[in-house]
Amino acid sequence: MRSRLIGLLGFLLCSNLFAQDLEPRRWTEIPVGKQVIGAGYAFSFGDVFFDPILQVEDATIEINTLIASYVLPVRIGSKLGRIDATIPFVFEHWEGMLSDVPTTLNRTGFADPRIRFSLNIIGASAEESKKLREYIAENPVRTTVGLSVAVTLPLGQYFDDKLINLGQNRFVIRPQAGMIHTWNTWSFELTASTFIITDNSDFYGGMKKEQSPIFAIQSHLIKRFKPGYWASISAGYGSGGGATIDGQSMDDRRVNLLGSLSVGIPLAKNQGTKIAYIRTQALEDIGADVNSFVIGWSYMIN
Repeated sequence: MRSRLIGLLGFLLCSNLFAQDLEPRRWTEIPVGKQVIGAGYAFSFGDVFFDPILQVEDATIEINTLIASYVLPVRIGSKLGRIDATIPFVFEHWEGMLSDVPTTLNRTGFADPRIRFSLNIIGASAEESKKLREYIAENPVRTTVGLSVAVTLPLGQYFDDKLINLGQNRFVIRPQAGMIHTWNTWSFELTASTFIITDNSDFYGGMKKEQSPIFAIQSHLIKRFKPGYWASISAGYGSGGGATIDGQSMDDRRVNLLGSLSVGIPLAKNQGTKIAYIRTQALEDIGADVNSFVIGWSYMIN
């Protein structure tokens, strides 16, 4: 019974953490002297697959997420950097059969926020709007290379006596390297990431949870149309994240394939919206197949 419970706990927490993203235009230059605020909504739903020994069947999940974001371009020497932060508020609903008994579960609250620092080491210098526009016009074919580190902070809703939580009670440190090659109205973007996950020593029932790193890669082909309009097709792959609870391996490595279509549409001066569909497909018998619809709004402050 303890092994079964530990396995269930390991999967639930891992499935919540393995939240890869697909982020087109990740390395696009933003002029210094500006700030960008944003808000978004995402609706995700899908099927969750457990090891049959856990006797969980027909499990489904629905997640409604509200997101607030902030981006601040910064000058580091002559290099262009940025600091950004995201804060999610989540409404989560689970349904399924646990040992042939219909079971539902709901969670509402803040999930863990994330803060990220990025630096473009190759590409445009840190410039204000006019000079950055001039650089882009003079270099219709160009390549930008960037590095970043993101930290997910353990500040979300967490209860050590509950099976499923919105927060993870541990840090996730995410080094990232990427590039975007632009030729006229087209761009190709490639980004590699590693999720380094600290231990949760206050896991359910006083247990300790450890988790191996997750390795992920994503690519995007982006087409720009008239000013403010763009579209992208994206793909991503991630693997890893096997958990150990109180020294017992869960043998639950995740392998996910992601695909996405996104469009960007201007709304008014300095304002725009992004609409995206994302499909996450589990490539192992244990995992989740999830569809997500996302709409976001952004405003650039002069």
